[in-house]
Amino acid sequence: MSGQQPVAAAAPRFEKRLLVTGGAGFIASHVVVSLVKNYPNYLIINLDKLDYCASLKNLETVSEKENYKFIQGDICEPHFIKQLFETEKIDIVLHFAAQTHVDLSFWHALEFTYVNVYGTNVLVAAAHEANVEKFVYVSTDEVYGGSTDQEFDESSPKRPTNPYASSKAAAECFVQSYWERYQFPVVITRSSNVYGPHQYPEKVIPKFISLLQQNRKCCIHGSGLQRRNFLYATDVVEAFLTVLKEGKPGEIYNIGTNFEMSIAQLAKELIHLIKKTSSESEMEHWMDYVKDSNNDSASFRYHSFSGVIRNQISADSNLPMT
Repeated sequence: MSGQQPVAAAAPRFEKRLLVTGGAGFIASHVVVSLVKNYPNYLIINLDKLDYCASLKNLETVSEKENYKFIQGDICEPHFIKQLFETEKIDIVLHFAAQTHVDLSFWHALEFTYVNVYGTNVLVAAAHEANVEKFVYVSTDEVYGGSTDQEFDESSPKRPTNPYASSKAAAECFVQSYWERYQFPVVITRSSNVYGPHQYPEKVIPKFISLLQQNRKCCIHGSGLQRRNFLYATDVVEAFLTVLKEGKPGEIYNIGTNFEMSIAQLAKELIHLIKKTSSESEMEHWMDYVKDSNNDSASFRYHSFSGVIRNQISADSNLPMT
């Protein structure tokens, strides 16, 4: 299905025109809201095909703002994307649009490759042709691989262990090639697990919350001792704004936090909040342990960030707001 045809842009009255792809999704919608509010002289253009996990309700607070514009369309349609850059006169790109569900990627690997790799290639090629001044590609720390207790930094090798991570790693290579070949100003970010309001309930925190609200148990793979770094939505927004302002072309930036928690402890925190209990036996009652899955065992430690982007967060202060 063809995307909505971009309307010819009026005479420029904004200092910059910034395109956010996937802007109706969880993380990107928080970024869009912040950009619209903090950059009144920028036109923030939200391009989203409105897949199952996207919602324009996430953007109701800015939908009527003069410096916000929504366009429905698909990054995998080259003609549409080329026309978008020509008509909207894009200066900066912040590329979030992607298929992101790890488990689904095993069943729909071709779709993940098509959207995440081909779609990114379509977008970066069009951005290069349009002489965009900065292209930020939003990747993931999952490109570093599976279970490990070793610290890692941006120079660590990519060892993806699932089709989702593989597609993001491959897309990174496409983006980096434009820097290597043309010195096109690309920047890559790799963030840890993000949580907060508007998150689709396929991710661990909203999934546990949803299960508990339905009086169902939290499903925990393996021992539950695997640890995760969790980054609150507003913190990751600040990191992306920093990258937009200060990110250097050709660089990769990890976006992480020193706050980490095991999946079992996370479940207990949520049980305590929702079921109002501190009893260990009662909390265990709401936890259902199942056979471990290979794609849910990663334990990462961030170290030695280039241009350090590190945020301290607190589960006690942020989980209740999710």
